[in-house]
Amino acid sequence: MVESVREVIFRTDDTLHLIFLNQAWGKLSGYAVQRCLGKPLIDYFHPDERERAGQLLHDVLHGLSNDAEFEFRLRTRGGEIRWVEVTCRAVGGADGAAAGLAGTIDDISVRKVAELTLRNLNQELEARVRLRTAELEASNRELEAFSYSVSHDLRSPLRAIDGFARIVEQELEGRIEPNVRTYLERIRKATERMAELIDALIQLATLTRQPLRKETFDLSELARQIIDQLTAEEPERKVEFEITQGLVVTADRGLMHVMLENLLRNAWKFTARQPKARIVFRAERTAGRRVFCVEDNGAGFDMEHAGNLFRPFHRLHAPEDFPGTGIGLATVQRIVQRHEGTIRAESRPGDGARFLFSLGN
Repeated sequence: MVESVREVIFRTDDTLHLIFLNQAWGKLSGYAVQRCLGKPLIDYFHPDERERAGQLLHDVLHGLSNDAEFEFRLRTRGGEIRWVEVTCRAVGGADGAAAGLAGTIDDISVRKVAELTLRNLNQELEARVRLRTAELEASNRELEAFSYSVSHDLRSPLRAIDGFARIVEQELEGRIEPNVRTYLERIRKATERMAELIDALIQLATLTRQPLRKETFDLSELARQIIDQLTAEEPERKVEFEITQGLVVTADRGLMHVMLENLLRNAWKFTARQPKARIVFRAERTAGRRVFCVEDNGAGFDMEHAGNLFRPFHRLHAPEDFPGTGIGLATVQRIVQRHEGTIRAESRPGDGARFLFSLGN
């Protein structure tokens, strides 16, 4: 029975010299069993392991350690290094004193190589993560510097253009030709629009940098607050609102406010010419997922051009019809993507629009 097992079975005397080995030892180490009997067990371990192995086995022999499983490197007769697991216990003599150790030696080289490979892969992955993190931090610093440059360096010439146009208009008051006045007004409106585009670009760039701070809150109540603000801005408008109550989500409240405000302001803007404007915020279940919907009965758009809908500065309506920067829906898409969700639009010209989005898990 002893010779049939695949593990090495050994026994030592009280000096840790081998006094028994089964034939599995020859297959593991390459040494003949008879040549090894009477020699110290630690002699067959790697030279770097012998001092540690001797101390550990000595502690087990004399009851100084409760540990009885150790991993060592064993050097075979052919010079190959193999990892082994030694499990042993002290064997008492007739007088009660320790007479030696008895135990097993198991070849764990395959498992150990796999562990070392995995450890190396983890270290390589950690190094890559640190590198990518450093690159991301550098990129964020560059983006912050760019945002500062855009915010300050570009605003200065815009303020100068607007200021000098105002001065010219005041200096020539009463003597200015109508066409010249028109030119000056167009100059000032262009600078104002450029300032709006700068603000929108900075906001869009900021969305990719700020960390998500998720919390659980009522999205319906947030939509109600935005609608109350829109109504206060234009109290003369009569708009019918329908908001499904109790739409609780776990998301970044600040980003959700930006996203919903863009969608609801769009609905508010594009229903301005409707005698009976209607805006709906609700949710529906599609393929097992909750999908939110902002719907209006406004101007709508042609779905053939929907591919450009979420691209910055791409607008489907003329500025004189419906003002805007063309950044709002790009901002909405960026926020949805940061929440691992999706967004799409459905519309027809003159038949309103529906924006459907999910927020991932």
